[in-house]
Amino acid sequence: MAALPAEKPVRLLSLDIFRGLTVVLMLLVNNAGDYRQYYWPLSHAPWHGCTPADLVFPSFVFIMGVALVYGLAAAHEQPALHRATLWRVARRVLVLLVLGLLIGLVPYFYFTSFRIPGVLQRIALVYGACGVLFLKTTWRQQLWLLVGLLVLYSVLLQLVPVPDYGPANLEPATNLGAWLDKRLFTVNHIYLKDKGWDPESLLGTLPAIATGLLGLLAGQWLRRPEPGHATKATWLFVAGAGLLLLGLVWNGWFPINKALWTSSYVLYAGGISVLTLATLYFLVDVQGWRGAWTRPLVACGSNALLVFFLPEVLERLLTRLKLHHADGSLFYARDWLYHTLFTAHITNPYHASLAYALAYTSGWIAILWLLYRRRLFFTV
Repeated sequence: MAALPAEKPVRLLSLDIFRGLTVVLMLLVNNAGDYRQYYWPLSHAPWHGCTPADLVFPSFVFIMGVALVYGLAAAHEQPALHRATLWRVARRVLVLLVLGLLIGLVPYFYFTSFRIPGVLQRIALVYGACGVLFLKTTWRQQLWLLVGLLVLYSVLLQLVPVPDYGPANLEPATNLGAWLDKRLFTVNHIYLKDKGWDPESLLGTLPAIATGLLGLLAGQWLRRPEPGHATKATWLFVAGAGLLLLGLVWNGWFPINKALWTSSYVLYAGGISVLTLATLYFLVDVQGWRGAWTRPLVACGSNALLVFFLPEVLERLLTRLKLHHADGSLFYARDWLYHTLFTAHITNPYHASLAYALAYTSGWIAILWLLYRRRLFFTV
């Protein structure tokens, strides 16, 4: 792979569309009316396995890796810019960490029992690691590190005995990652404190970095001056299919699992991400299939951080702040909205749950479109 030229970064429209599609799917997944009664493609797998909902998070991490290549392209070949760029990366990591912790504190700000791990926290750590690696290592070193992280994580979870529990295992509360979280954060600072584990465990950041590295490698491949665009898309298809196949093969020994972010999951979800990007790249950037259909998706992806942070905060407010009926009984605002606007009129609970998600998602799409039209973008 040739060295990247230090040219002005260009927008990759296919990547913007990919991000927009992921945002829409995220909104549908995260905002069901009733998670107990929701259609399976929009629900996470109970443990092992993978549904479309389980592809949202790794898609964002992969997209971040690709975007990082374009965003830091000017500094890549100029060592004099590395110091200032690394400070910029560190600032973004810090802001993302603070925003992630803030989500866990809203609305009561109980510092003795808030969640420390989280989605934005993992994204922050992966972004920081990939930013440093992109500036300081070659693509070959990144590829070998990716392989090393997947093998190391497999060894840690499948061979290393778990203190206080016994042999290595992949159970939710007794795997090595869950044990480490409880030792570092205590049960009062993890998501499922009553069950003793967190789906964004600290140890799971290692394979998540591997997902980010897949994005880095894909981004560097697309920015090469040669070969031609069609050839780049073809080899992306080949790479994506290969990763998908390897993930399915490894699943036989190390099951695909989003909560554990297993090595097979990295390859499987990464393969789907590469195939999606290859398809969009070929259609949009190579064939030029652009038009009215692309603008709403670009608008949805243009404020990805905002559309993750604000709905999460709003959801916590609606589901935790208690209100009073006239008779003095308590209720939550979200329950009242869901019953009054949906379940009172839609008898099928699965339809009602989906209708709530569609309405909520549509509202946010309208907000994102308005912000896009006014050229208002919130970044860190």
